[in-house]
Amino acid sequence: MYTRRGLIVGAGAAAAVGLAPAVARAEQPTLTEDGLYRQSWFIESFLELGDDLEATRKAGKRFAVMWELKGCPYCKETHLVNFARPDISDYVRTNFDILQLNIIGSRKVTDFDGEELGEKQLAAKYGVRFTPTIQFFPEQAEGLKAKAPREREVSRIAGYLRPDDFVAMFHYVRESAYQSQTFRDYLKARS
Repeated sequence: MYTRRGLIVGAGAAAAVGLAPAVARAEQPTLTEDGLYRQSWFIESFLELGDDLEATRKAGKRFAVMWELKGCPYCKETHLVNFARPDISDYVRTNFDILQLNIIGSRKVTDFDGEELGEKQLAAKYGVRFTPTIQFFPEQAEGLKAKAPREREVSRIAGYLRPDDFVAMFHYVRESAYQSQTFRDYLKARS
């Protein structure tokens, strides 16, 4: 006869010898000096968006900017829940380069049109008002300079999305589905 305690001990012993399935988790983010969680695979950048997009294109990936804020609970959730799932982090890091910016930061960023602004001013220019926000850009920078800032994006995550919808947005952008349907229609077609 098994007791509840025996089952727990038995499961622990089985896991110790490799018989029980382990819960897979992606690599943990680090908490940076500016209070943002950061994935090790986020890109290091000279903060020149046109150059970052071009480098990303040459690597066969898509470019995204993730806006965050110190103390933002949904930013933390994005890192500790969404990116903690290996299927999500593996897909995103394989198919995207993400540049992390601070919505109230002061680092100078050169926009696609050549204008150099602080992070806070760049966020305002693009209408980024809350965190997390992820902007997705087209595969090439050609023609972006002449467009209004919001017209440069192909899609955007504004706020927190649950893990399945979150990864679906990355598939939506990677597959260029935004050219023929809304994200809502894309989700309906996937279910």
